[in-house]
Amino acid sequence: MKVIADLCVVPIGVGVSVSKYVTACEKVLKAAGLETKLHAYGTNIEGEWDVVFAAIRQCHEVVHEMGAPRITTTLKFGTRVDRTQTMDDKVSSVEKQLQAKGPMGNLKFN
Repeated sequence: MKVIADLCVVPIGVGVSVSKYVTACEKVLKAAGLETKLHAYGTNIEGEWDVVFAAIRQCHEVVHEMGAPRITTTLKFGTRVDRTQTMDDKVSSVEKQLQAKGPMGNLKFN
């Protein structure tokens, strides 16, 4: 089963900079052959359920091996079985609606 996930892994007890841990996790996800999109507060992941969750576990293992005594992770995920949908499809759908004239087309904030 395909899954799209949003993953945020935060090592605790390693100081304020966590980019080297994020980089290590990104390498794990890429090595697993997963589609990923890094963003400011995490990574979107697309792939087969078992591969995605095995890679997330490996991210934790690698970050612990790097010296992080604790990790807190936020994970959101969704599956869809009625049709195939990619991360890009989801974003594209919203972008198309933003460009269309609709009831909120002239929305202004004061």
